[in-house]
Amino acid sequence: MKKTAAVFIITLFMFFTEVMTVSVSLSAQKGVDNCLYAELLSKYVKNGVVNYSGFKTEEAKLDDYLKILELADTKKMSKEQQFAFYINAYNAWTIKLVLSGYPGLKSIKDMGSFFKSPWKKKICRIDGKIMTLDDIENRILRNKFKDPRVHFAIVCASKGCPLLLSVPYQGNVIDKQLEKSAKAFINNPEKNYMKGNTFYVDKIFKWYSQDFNNDIIAIFKKFADEDLIKRIDAATGRIKIKYLYYDWSLNGY
Repeated sequence: MKKTAAVFIITLFMFFTEVMTVSVSLSAQKGVDNCLYAELLSKYVKNGVVNYSGFKTEEAKLDDYLKILELADTKKMSKEQQFAFYINAYNAWTIKLVLSGYPGLKSIKDMGSFFKSPWKKKICRIDGKIMTLDDIENRILRNKFKDPRVHFAIVCASKGCPLLLSVPYQGNVIDKQLEKSAKAFINNPEKNYMKGNTFYVDKIFKWYSQDFNNDIIAIFKKFADEDLIKRIDAATGRIKIKYLYYDWSLNGY
């Protein structure tokens, strides 16, 4: 009888240990629970256009997601999970910043002042710290991950920005997501196009030229579609770069 009880206890212990191991494994794969954010994005972001009025009606849900980000421990995440985490954090906190002045907001720049830009406001709560959007972009995303594709993923709530995805970035597929975002931005004729030998490109390539190794043509040839590559090749040695006007008006309605 005692032996049977002992076997039962050991079996039960092994079962719960296995369950806990699977749970921890799945948690590690997931990084952070993005379900709330995924729900909001699917409802209120269509083709990169943000329905801020809709977000406003469910701002409490966005706040709940931001609380999840605040409580997350990035040190326990893989590098890919961290990368996805900080991209989502930047985009979600940007939406929150816009909502704090919405409606009546024409540009995210209206949330700043003569003395401080909106990107230097300490609003982002991560890893027990309060940081700015600039901190996330420059100190973490650009400095730590050194992947120029991040510039096609983070969105500063402006029409001049890349399109905001309707899904969160996830560590297990982030490379594919970044590839998709890069190709979408580079092949968007409203952002970049050739006219004769003049290559009109978005100002992102000017502001962050160092991240692109000061070689705009190389980054375009890596992600451009076949037709654009042919046009670039045909004008090699004669290409003149011009930067387009950057539209800071709100990327929504």
